[in-house]
Formats: sequence, structure tokens, C-alpha cells
Amino acid sequence: MDVPYDLTSYVRVLKLASTPSWQEFSQVAKIAGAGILLVGLLGFLIFVVMTFVPGGV
Repeated sequence: MDVPYDLTSYVRVLKLASTPSWQEFSQVAKIAGAGILLVGLLGFLIFVVMTFVPGGV
């Protein structure tokens, strides 16, 4: 593990990074929120089905 090389590569990445615009941040937040809701809905539907299946939870 070459520490000076690793540090220079990290610094290079940080220099290229930029703060996202409000529009970009909003779009990413909406997509992430939709994904979280979709996974939660899927888990809830599985829970409901397993509740009515004999021998379920």
C-alpha cells in the first residue's frame, strides 16, 4: 500500500468533485425516495400475503 500515491489519487478525485445543483439533488432525492417506497410497499405486500396464508407468520 503506497500511502503517498493513495493520498494524491484521493486529492485528485476531490478536486474533480463538485456540489450538485438543486435540480440534480432534487432529482436524485426523488428517485431514491421512490425506490425506498417501492421496497417498503413490496415488503408490506409480502407481509399481508403471508398473514393470510395458512402456516404463515
